[in-house]
Amino acid sequence: MPPTATLDRPSSPLNAAVRDGKAAPARAPCKCATCCVSTLCLPGGLSSDDLQPLESLALTTRRVRGGETVFQDGDPFRYLYALRSGTCKATVARPNGGEQVTGFHMAGEVLGLDGLACDVHGTTVTALEDSEICLIPYRRLVAATAATPGAKDLMSHLMGQELLRDQSMMVMLSLTEAASRLAAFLLNLSERHASRGYSPREFWLRMSRAEIASFLGLTLETVSRTLKSFQRRGFLRVDGRHVTITDIDGLRASYDLRIR
Repeated sequence: MPPTATLDRPSSPLNAAVRDGKAAPARAPCKCATCCVSTLCLPGGLSSDDLQPLESLALTTRRVRGGETVFQDGDPFRYLYALRSGTCKATVARPNGGEQVTGFHMAGEVLGLDGLACDVHGTTVTALEDSEICLIPYRRLVAATAATPGAKDLMSHLMGQELLRDQSMMVMLSLTEAASRLAAFLLNLSERHASRGYSPREFWLRMSRAEIASFLGLTLETVSRTLKSFQRRGFLRVDGRHVTITDIDGLRASYDLRIR
């Protein structure tokens, strides 16, 4: 696993190309109709006619290496970024230095909606592993979908997804016990893997324990100690970053969690 980026890391080729308004080397144009994760980032029930405005944009994809930034706090808002594969983290700068992790993103999620507020991004998004990003030019997207009944609500759909993720995070952080927060986090990852057709019981943590601690408002020592406690109680097995949930119902029932 490559090291994650810091806030003073030079921009990735993708980020620099977007910021300077230049086209970085691209792969073949991406088609929403044949994308393997389109059902996660697009509203359900879209017909081929509804998808036509999106196809007309000839969206392109970029490779981002683990540790490189997708966009940085302060970058101009020009694109939305659909994560086709891989995992990313979102961070903000702390007033006293360092970074605070505010979220983890998986394939099928759209990044960059924070730029809608002030036309600049307010977070830094960094790839946690080699990932593939689909660049969606925002203004062209709005213009292309305005006259199409099925597609014109796309932005509302995307913002609704963002609100649901924020709500899940707030519920997670409202739990007072460290064990409850970590259990909720693992169950949330389990459900997100299941929604993508992967095993809900066995997966890799693409983020470090320190990044998990930052996200949950815990210390690194607390996260490590709680994972060991879960293993002793028979809820899961941990081998480095590989997690196997051996008793998912017990993990959920033990803390009375219904996190989505």
